[in-house]
Amino acid sequence: MQTTLSEPFKNTADGQEAERILRNCVHCGFCLATCPSYQILGNELDSPRGRIYLIKQLVEGSEVTAKTQLHLDRCLTCRNCETTCPSGVEYGKLLDIGRALVDAQVPRSAIDKIQRTVLGKVISTPLLFTPLLRIGQAVRPLLPRALKAEIPAKPAFTPSKLIAHAHPRRMVLLEGCAQSALAPNINAAATRVLDRLGITLLPASAAGCCGAVTFHLNDHAGGLAAMRRNIDAWLPHLDNGAEAIVMTASGCGVLVKEYAWHLRKDPAYADKAARISAATRDLSEVLLAEGEKLTDLFTRASPPDYARVTFHAPCTLQHGQKITGVVETLLARAGFELLAVAESNLCCGSAGTYSILYPQIAHALQTRKLANLELNAPDVIVTANIGCLNHLQSGTSTPVKHWIELLDR
Repeated sequence: MQTTLSEPFKNTADGQEAERILRNCVHCGFCLATCPSYQILGNELDSPRGRIYLIKQLVEGSEVTAKTQLHLDRCLTCRNCETTCPSGVEYGKLLDIGRALVDAQVPRSAIDKIQRTVLGKVISTPLLFTPLLRIGQAVRPLLPRALKAEIPAKPAFTPSKLIAHAHPRRMVLLEGCAQSALAPNINAAATRVLDRLGITLLPASAAGCCGAVTFHLNDHAGGLAAMRRNIDAWLPHLDNGAEAIVMTASGCGVLVKEYAWHLRKDPAYADKAARISAATRDLSEVLLAEGEKLTDLFTRASPPDYARVTFHAPCTLQHGQKITGVVETLLARAGFELLAVAESNLCCGSAGTYSILYPQIAHALQTRKLANLELNAPDVIVTANIGCLNHLQSGTSTPVKHWIELLDR
C-alpha cells in the first residue's frame, strides 16, 4: 500500500514504523472474514482493512475525528487478522501506533477518561481489585440477573497454598493482578503440577501487573512503567539460575513476550527487556518440553474428573503467541476426550476490558462462541486466559476452568 507521510510524521519513529507496516498491506480483504468486530457490525471501518485505511489517512495528514477514534477503539486486538494475512501485516503494532496518534489529536470526554483511568487502575492493582470484587460477590445474590452475570461467584473452595519445594530446577511465576483474586487455584495448580515434575515455581514479590490492561487502554506510559518494574523484579531470578518466566494467563504472556519490542527505544531497558522476552514461556510450552516425564505424571494421576472437554483457544495464545495445538495435545495425553469446536479461531469477546467498554458486541461474540463450545455437550470448557474464563462462565452453567486445573489431580 503506497503511503506518503505528512510533514509532522516524516522524521518520527512512529511515523516511519507505521509507513513500513502499511506498505505491506495489499488490500486483499482476507482479514474481513476472520475479524470479530466486522462479523458483528458489518462495517468495513470496523475491520482490519478499514482501520488500516484510517491510520493511513491519519499519517498522511487527513482530518481525524471522534469517529476515527471509535472505529479504532472497537477493535478487540485479537490479531486473528495477523494469522489470516498472506502479506504478514503487523496489524497489532500498527493499531498501537494509530490509537496513540489519534488520542493525541482527539480529546476524550471526561466520562470516557474517568472510566478508562478507573478500569486501568483498579484491575491492575490487586489491593484495590480484590476488596472491590469481594464486596461485589457479597451483594451478588441481591443484584438483577444482568448485573449478577458480570460478577463472578466466589470460588466454593480455599485453594492450597503455593508449594515451594527446593528443587534444583527453578522457574519464576507471574502471579498476575485480577487472576489472583478471581481464580487463585490456577497458579496453585500450576505450582503443584510443576512440583511433581521436579520444578519449583517461585513468585517474584516485587512484580505486579504485566502492563497489558493499562497499555491497551492507551495509557502507554503506565504500561511501560509496569514493564520496567517487572523486568527489575525478574532479572535477579534469571541471574540466579531460573530457567524461565512462566505465564498462566495467555493475555499476560503475549505482552511479556513483546516487552523487547515495546522497550526497544529505551537505552536503559532495551537489552534487559530482550532477555525477559526470550525467557518467557506459556505454561503449556513448559509442560510440553518435559517430554517423557509427562507420561509418568499422567500414569500416576487419578482418573479425570471430566471426560468430555472443549478447549477455547484464547486469541492471545493462538494469534498473539502463535501457540496452537499444544494444550490440546497435553489434555489428550492426560486421557481427556477433546471435542471439536467450530470457528475456533474467533474471539470470545472478552479482550481485556473490552467486555466492559463494549458489552453489546462482547455479548454477541460470547453467545456465538458458547454455541460452538457447547454444541457437543461437553462436561467442561477449558481455556488458557483468565479474561476468557470469566467472560465465558458468565454466559453458561457449564463449568469453565483453566486447563491446568484438569491436570492437577
